[in-house]
Amino acid sequence: MNLGTLLPRHARYRPDHLAVVFERQRLTFRQLNARVNRLANALLAAGLAKGDKLATVLPNCLEQLDVYWAAAKTGIVVVPMSPLLQEAGLVTLLDNAEARMVVSNGAFAETLDRIRGKLPAIGADRWVLTDGARPGFRGYADLVAGAPEGEPPDAGLAGDDPYNIIYSSGTTGEPKGIVHTHAVRAGYCTLFASAFRITPESVCLHAGSIVFNGAFLDLMPWAFVGCTYILHPAFDAERLIEEVERSRVTHIVMVPSQIIAVLASPAFAPARLASLEMIQSVGAPLHLEYKHRLNETLPGRFYELYGLTEGFMTVLDKHDAVRKAGSVGAPIGFYEMRILDESGKDVPPGTVGEICGRGPLMMAGYYKRPDLTAKAVVDGWLHSGDLGYVDEDGFLYLVDRKKDMIISGGVNVYPRDIEEVAVQHPAVREAAVFGVPDPRWGETPVAAVVLREPGAVGARDLMEWVNARVGAKFQRLSDVMLVDDFPRNVAGKTLKRVLQERYRKA
Repeated sequence: MNLGTLLPRHARYRPDHLAVVFERQRLTFRQLNARVNRLANALLAAGLAKGDKLATVLPNCLEQLDVYWAAAKTGIVVVPMSPLLQEAGLVTLLDNAEARMVVSNGAFAETLDRIRGKLPAIGADRWVLTDGARPGFRGYADLVAGAPEGEPPDAGLAGDDPYNIIYSSGTTGEPKGIVHTHAVRAGYCTLFASAFRITPESVCLHAGSIVFNGAFLDLMPWAFVGCTYILHPAFDAERLIEEVERSRVTHIVMVPSQIIAVLASPAFAPARLASLEMIQSVGAPLHLEYKHRLNETLPGRFYELYGLTEGFMTVLDKHDAVRKAGSVGAPIGFYEMRILDESGKDVPPGTVGEICGRGPLMMAGYYKRPDLTAKAVVDGWLHSGDLGYVDEDGFLYLVDRKKDMIISGGVNVYPRDIEEVAVQHPAVREAAVFGVPDPRWGETPVAAVVLREPGAVGARDLMEWVNARVGAKFQRLSDVMLVDDFPRNVAGKTLKRVLQERYRKA
């Protein structure tokens, strides 16, 4: 279960196979392994050792991949951080993670320069910039210069050694660093390569951020089977379509907002995406309107993954995508799932309860927070905080997050049910529903909406349209807020709390 053995294997047995493409750089497995070894040996020469934490604050780049695989060989624990974090959040998380080195780039140099005095555990020569040295920072090229390309010393790694810490959210409240071991990530390699039918001949394209956990859904299978991994600097719908067509891409992972952008692109044409064998949605629910559109225009390709970074997943397989279109699938191999009521008892099919699960990809725990770990994992079962139900066949249907549920007049209102109606309006591109205080009902639902074309429909007309089509009076919107786009985190998830605050201040 030592992740560090994967690249050397491919470098030996299929050295000339194209491993990674980033911009104009094309690396074979032999070249990639040598590059990773230079970094691994350089990190050890700089004084880092097995168990030390190396944080990154980077956009998509080859250096981020270098760090992931150098950490896998040395036992150094990688802590990828969102480049959207603000100053206070960076200080909090770097301190919480006990980082001993930071690798970033010039775009963050001023911010890092302001906070370095608050982080004395990070040595003066351990602030590294990928785009060159500057006062107070070491250049990445200088760090690896002269480092040998041979394999670093055996770190004696075992499956229960930590590989990474991923922080589940940003800057407020208690930091929750989710620890994944080598064994957990090895499980990502095998279970998801199998679930998504990724083979050594596959071509994976990743256009979203590679610092959030969803990126490991294709990154780990790629490293396991030794296929080709194409990385874009950032998501761009037109560039993605061109890449799929040119490079005959077979597998792609996207969040719902990216899928919607591809479908809305003037460059979209099913024939251009004909090579795809998998279009996977992850990170948030994709509304049925878009699932139907994908299944009609690109049949036999859509997968959906529901999961938590903490370690429970279900997959809707492409062969079930039509007959179980409203579902997020079934637990992956070796996993068990339960739906529990408020008292912790199992509920029958069709009854909404909390989604709980257990299996081999569960986190080792929240870093330095056994108290929070004990709340999340009870008697070996991970409690998701999500509400859902299973049908008679055992397929899971996600209802909503517990924390997003609106209680209006004592009735539970699930925002997703209203969103599913709103996105059916021909002028609507995306909708996000949240609750706002109401003196009579306690809370009422409000929809923030992104239109396909500005001015295509008025807020009041849209509200009336939705309210005429929802299934119950308590689902009726009290207002609609038209916005140009939604605030999103690095994973592309819509930040409803930000929308809520924006509405309250309007």
